[in-house]
Amino acid sequence: MPIKESYEKALRRAVANAPYYQLMQITLDQIDEGFSRFRMPFRKELTQAYGVVHGGAIASLADTAVAFALMTMIQPGERVTTAEFKINFLSSVYSGEMIGEARIVNKGRKLVMADMEVKKEDGQLIAKGLATYMIVSSPQTVEE
Repeated sequence: MPIKESYEKALRRAVANAPYYQLMQITLDQIDEGFSRFRMPFRKELTQAYGVVHGGAIASLADTAVAFALMTMIQPGERVTTAEFKINFLSSVYSGEMIGEARIVNKGRKLVMADMEVKKEDGQLIAKGLATYMIVSSPQTVEE
């Protein structure tokens, strides 16, 4: 189900303004209720000693996709945080663009399970994982 256009714009701004996503060059491609797709280009700065993209960069892309898929399903005043995730790396990345997708599998009151994948442009699976997130209330702010 599509989300409200105004909320989608807010999520896109959040991605564009986040320093970590800027550093990683992660961009939001598509977002709907319980689903998101992000893209990240291959860059030499993301590679490890053997010239392939570091698993941490791939995991960051997958984790980002889960967080934003879940943000489409929470209430005002709630925030999300990663509790844990497991990821299997299936293919090396030497070039091109990586596409991270996440789908919310189950949303409880506080715990959420999500499926995450990172693929190459041609659809070849790079990594597959399962994440658990927590939904937390925002801390109350004290007015001056």
